[in-house]
Amino acid sequence: MVNETNITNLLDLDLKGMESFFLGLGSKAFHGRNVFKWIHKHGVTDFDAMTDISKRLREQLHQCAEVTVPQLVFEQPASDGTRKWVLELQDGQRIETVCIPDDGRNTICVSSQVGCALDCSFCSTARQGFNRNLTVAEIIGQIWVASRKLGTAPSNIVMMGMGEPLANIDAVITAMNIMQDDLAYMVSKYRVTISTSGLVPALNRLREVSDVSLAVSLHAPDNELRNKLVPINRKYPLEELIPACREFVRGDKRRKVTWEYVMLDGINDSLQHAKALIRLLEGTPSKVNLIPFNPFPGTHYQTSPADRVEAFRMRLKRSGIIATTRKTRGDDIDAACGQLVGKVRDRSSRELRLDKLDTIKLGIS
Repeated sequence: MVNETNITNLLDLDLKGMESFFLGLGSKAFHGRNVFKWIHKHGVTDFDAMTDISKRLREQLHQCAEVTVPQLVFEQPASDGTRKWVLELQDGQRIETVCIPDDGRNTICVSSQVGCALDCSFCSTARQGFNRNLTVAEIIGQIWVASRKLGTAPSNIVMMGMGEPLANIDAVITAMNIMQDDLAYMVSKYRVTISTSGLVPALNRLREVSDVSLAVSLHAPDNELRNKLVPINRKYPLEELIPACREFVRGDKRRKVTWEYVMLDGINDSLQHAKALIRLLEGTPSKVNLIPFNPFPGTHYQTSPADRVEAFRMRLKRSGIIATTRKTRGDDIDAACGQLVGKVRDRSSRELRLDKLDTIKLGIS
């Protein structure tokens, strides 16, 4: 929620912003670094508990600043250890964050918007409508809450929750800076992943300012089918998307584009589709993540049979493409891929559609 008062939520500031804020108070930049570390490294939100800050400065902070995190209102565990956290924002909207444990590591799936406007036909989140972008505080606040619940910073962070991250690019970039900062959560750039449906101008901008890992919701090997499954393709077709992705990972031999490909029975799962996908990705360092479709009420899609998914994967593998089948996690609590819905109280912004995704709304200058 946008703060309409003169009180600054310090969760909205990355390290550089925090230093500038304290300089603006007539203080020193190192005080900003200290408070930044208190908030993110130690989870402290009470200025009076920040013992290396002078009493005078603490009193000043009480007048002009706050540390307000989303409120955890519901937690649900799945049979496989996955946990879904429902967080309520200051305006009453609710978002969902998912924690996926695996061999001593924890991956946190983070939301970037209240709902989603891109209307992908196989995604439950799209059915909920769209209200607004999340602030930096509401994005990084999910990591703050997760770290407190886990007792440690997450091992991996994926911007794959509710919403299209690149439609909220400014806030997402700042939040990802905080995630990687040594005074905060210290997550490697290779372990912070941003997932996009293909907003090419925003992707090009992201390449200039960040080198996190990239995942792309592809789901089809040609424009005709992708137009139906992922409508943003009508605005930014594969002829634009694939070169932009290739450029994003250029120059770093460790990096590959992860292509997310949901397997829909009789829609995109034939060997002919696999061959077309191989041709499409030729020349792009790639990893294909095949995702069994996670059903939700009202959908007309069905999950591809396991043997067809495996045949698809083996065909990609024989061509030299790294291909894995994602193990479905948290589907018994609707925490699996494409199932996050939150609670969109006001859908008045639902008109934010493909024809309105202009450069202003993408935050591109």
